Amino acid sequence: MSASLSSSAPAALEKKPVKFSNFLLGAGLNMFEVTTLGQPLEVVKTTMAANRGDNFAGALSRVWGRGGVLGYYQGLIPWAWIEASTKGAVLLFVASEAEFYAKSFGASNFIGGISGGMAGGVAQAYATMGFCTCMKTVEITKHKIAATGVKPPGTFATFMDIYRKEGIRGINKGVNAVAIRQTTNWGSRFGLSRLAEQGIRKSTGKEEGQKLGSFEKILASGLGGGLSAWNQPIEVIRVEMQSKTEDPNRPKNLTVGKTLNYIYSNNGLKGLYRGVTPRIGLSVWQTICMVALGDIAKEAIEKLTGDKVTAKH
Repeated sequence: MSASLSSSAPAALEKKPVKFSNFLLGAGLNMFEVTTLGQPLEVVKTTMAANRGDNFAGALSRVWGRGGVLGYYQGLIPWAWIEASTKGAVLLFVASEAEFYAKSFGASNFIGGISGGMAGGVAQAYATMGFCTCMKTVEITKHKIAATGVKPPGTFATFMDIYRKEGIRGINKGVNAVAIRQTTNWGSRFGLSRLAEQGIRKSTGKEEGQKLGSFEKILASGLGGGLSAWNQPIEVIRVEMQSKTEDPNRPKNLTVGKTLNYIYSNNGLKGLYRGVTPRIGLSVWQTICMVALGDIAKEAIEKLTGDKVTAKH
């Protein structure tokens, strides 16, 4: 009798361990992704969002004109590297905690996962991504100073100049838009990826819980990441708030709402989706790096640290 009761009792809720090996895996994969195709796609995306009259080919030409191949890597060192090496750790830690507490209040695995992802996304924005995205955007858009014949200041001189003039708020300009982007991005990416996985299982006859192959995982995550670009207007708003482009018609002390009105009145709905093509490309590339290279990186990290990696990729 007691055996049957104990076997039917629900499993105790356990908090997922947050390990150094997990942080190392996330940082390594993010650093590889951003240093290869990630930053060039980010630069093109930001250029299109800041110069909303440009199409994809026009943005490529504009970036090339800023410095050839190196133009596509503006903002990589140090800002993109700082962001890539820290945002994964923040996401893993906060998402793990938020998912545990959501489940402790009765949330399902699905809702718990979305809650963890959304909380992790917000934490990423305020802890590390706010000032990094701001400085990357400044680096990419300050080239207009050079067009007047004045040599633009270096990266750290720009950072200190903004800090002296505007303080912490200045280097975190647009952070609220980053937080909205991150929380909607992670929430929708998680949900849409799971829906894609269910569709793949149905079409291939695989049961729930049965592992997907590498190509199937790339397809599911790629669809989830690509379709998450529905929130591109938030990204365009973020770029405009952080941009160093001078426009006398642009309102002072921009908020998310003011920026939305400014972009819509000047460029319409189409302007709010500028840069969506390279963003979808960026999502697909991130997925390929995390899934296709994840197993190889996982083995290397486990050999290096002697610790079993438990993070999903």
